[in-house]
Amino acid sequence: MLNKCYRDFPEPWSRAERRKWLIMLVAGTTAVYASRTSVPLLIPAIAKERNWSRTDSGAVLSSFFWGYTLTQVIGGYLADRIGGQKVILFAAVGWSAVTVAMPMIIRLVALDLEFPLVISARIAHGAFQGAHFPGMSSLASKQLSDKDRAAFFSLATSGSAFGTLLTGLFGSFVLERSNWQSVFFVIGALCCSWTLLFYYMCSMDDRCFTPTENAKVPWTTLFRKPAFWSCVFAHACQNNCFFTLLSWLPTYFHDVFPEAKGWIVNMVPWLFTVPCTLIGKWISERLLSRGFSVTATRKSVEAICLLSQSIGLLALEQINSLEGALVCMVLTIGATGFHNSAVVVNPGDLAPKHSGSVFGLMNTVGSIPGFLGVYAAGEILEKTHSWALVFNVTAAVNILGCLLYLKYASGSPIVQ
Repeated sequence: MLNKCYRDFPEPWSRAERRKWLIMLVAGTTAVYASRTSVPLLIPAIAKERNWSRTDSGAVLSSFFWGYTLTQVIGGYLADRIGGQKVILFAAVGWSAVTVAMPMIIRLVALDLEFPLVISARIAHGAFQGAHFPGMSSLASKQLSDKDRAAFFSLATSGSAFGTLLTGLFGSFVLERSNWQSVFFVIGALCCSWTLLFYYMCSMDDRCFTPTENAKVPWTTLFRKPAFWSCVFAHACQNNCFFTLLSWLPTYFHDVFPEAKGWIVNMVPWLFTVPCTLIGKWISERLLSRGFSVTATRKSVEAICLLSQSIGLLALEQINSLEGALVCMVLTIGATGFHNSAVVVNPGDLAPKHSGSVFGLMNTVGSIPGFLGVYAAGEILEKTHSWALVFNVTAAVNILGCLLYLKYASGSPIVQ
């Protein structure tokens, strides 16, 4: 049961167990992103009803990442200490509850308290979700062999695309036929259902584990290595692109192409993330099987991600049609899938026994663009009304991250 003491067991998951946990974690990441993307989808409708400015909307969107940044390292540390399953479960209870409560917070509180409470709820939402991916990284590092870990984690993170698609398609459908409150309630119910299933699955698993004997993370060694910082910086650059689009894409299509169907523009760009994740996994495996080093493989796949995104963003300035904008967004957002087979799995290469903690720190820095970049985009739009400037700045950040990763990245262990 969940209250058992954790004991060490050296055997990795069997093939059947690996399949079972993969399905559950993909579903969990789907729920995480369905919950996370609900506010970006609904912000145009909420802002119109509550008379929020672009700066207000930017603050609401970015405040999620204030909390998200705070819990990455502690989430990874706790996952390495007490087990990834516990951390994932406790976090899920929190972010599911906030999702269900959000419409009540927005609608039922006194007007003078509304905005601070919404911001506080978004910070709490981010704080709970901040522990999910470090928990998964730690869990994969404990239960999988080296050759299976990267592919498993890459596939598990593909749920982010499914969750975004779920909100974009089903959420848009509900929004058009009902109201924005209903979207929160439906998605919140799905999230609570997954949390209960995950609790049941954990409680039925008799096998438990402890952290490695050397629980202390050798941060000093890691901090001295350019390979570690190139991984962190590239992740931050890609996240700047991803979080900016995740937060502002519905507003972009609402402003520039108001005649477009919401379910189309909120679904189509994300539809290609899963195939690109699978292609990135396939490319990585092919390169490794042909004798390429882990370092060369990670660099190649990450370059595909960052440069493809930059091309798509820069091309948007020349596009005047809805179809052309969708193609550019498909390229930009779809390329995110390659990131899952490169930088996202790099902490497991650099520090195999401390991947939860290292991933947590990487994602802490990677979350900073979530509030700085998203808020800055709102400020740019408020002052210049220029989407082109937002996209060009984002592309430039991506290119810088790509250059530094190509120069300094490594796939060899820094610490054991």
